[in-house]
Amino acid sequence: MSRPEHQAPPEIYYGDVEAKKYTQNTRNQQIQADMTYRALELLNLTSDEPAFLLDIGCGSGLSGEILEEEGHIWAGVDIAPSMLEVALERDIDGDLFLQDIGQGFGFRPGSFDGAISISVLQWLLNAETSHPTSSPPHRLTRFFTTLHSALRNPSRAVFQFYPTSDDQIQLITSIAQKAGFGGGVVVDYPNSKKARKVFLCLFVGGGGTQQQMPKGIEGEDDEQVRFERRREKERKRDVSGKRKNMKDKDWILKKKELYRQRGKEGVPRDSKFTGRRRKPIF
Repeated sequence: MSRPEHQAPPEIYYGDVEAKKYTQNTRNQQIQADMTYRALELLNLTSDEPAFLLDIGCGSGLSGEILEEEGHIWAGVDIAPSMLEVALERDIDGDLFLQDIGQGFGFRPGSFDGAISISVLQWLLNAETSHPTSSPPHRLTRFFTTLHSALRNPSRAVFQFYPTSDDQIQLITSIAQKAGFGGGVVVDYPNSKKARKVFLCLFVGGGGTQQQMPKGIEGEDDEQVRFERRREKERKRDVSGKRKNMKDKDWILKKKELYRQRGKEGVPRDSKFTGRRRKPIF
C-alpha cells in the first residue's frame, strides 16, 4: 500500500472519516506517542521551565497531548480542517491554526522555544500544481526560512519524516541549511526495516553547525524503548487510569502570563483560588 502523501493532498486525504479513523486507531496513537517522546529527547530542552513549542502538522492533537503531559505549552498548525475539528472535539489545550506550511509562517520572530513535527515533512515533497510556487524547493525554502525566524536563539526543531530516497534527504537538508539552520539527520535503528526512523534535527544559533549532533539509537528492535516509554507514561496515571493532573498553580500562572503577552483576550485574573482544586458539585 502506498503512503498517504502519494495518494492525495493532506487536506483531501484527511477528510472527516479518515481524520476520526486515524485519531481513534490505538496503533496510530502509540506510534505517534513514541515518536513524540523521541522528538522531545532530540529537542534537548534543558530548562525546567515550561517551553512554548510549535507542533507542525499537529493533526488532531495526539502529539500535543504528550507535550501537555510533559508540562509544556504548545500551538499547532495543520492544513486539514477535518483534523483540526477533531482536535477541537477532543478539547485539547493548544492553540490551533489552519495553515499551509508550504506558504510559510507569519509568527513573530523568536516566538517559540522549539518545534516538533511528526510524519509531515514528506508532504512538502509533492507538487500539487505546475505553478513554480508549488514546486518542492520553493515550498521548502519558504517553510524553513519563516520557521527559522519564528524560533528563538538558541533553539532546535526536530522533524520525524519518511523520505523515499537519499536525494530527498539531501534536498531537505540543503534548503534548511541555506535558511540558516545547523544540524542534520539522525537515524534510529538504521539496520531494521521495520523500526528504522529518520529525524531531521535542526539548530538555531548556539554555534549553529558547531553544536553536537545527537546520536541515533542502534539495534534491531525498539520494543524495549517502547516498553520503557509506556511504563513512564503509566507512572503518570492514577489508579483510575486517567492522566495525573500535571498543571499545578505555577504552570497555570505561567500559561496565563504567556497568553497575556500574546494579547489573548479574556484571560482570567490571578487570585488565591488560581490552581486550587474545586470540590465536586452534586
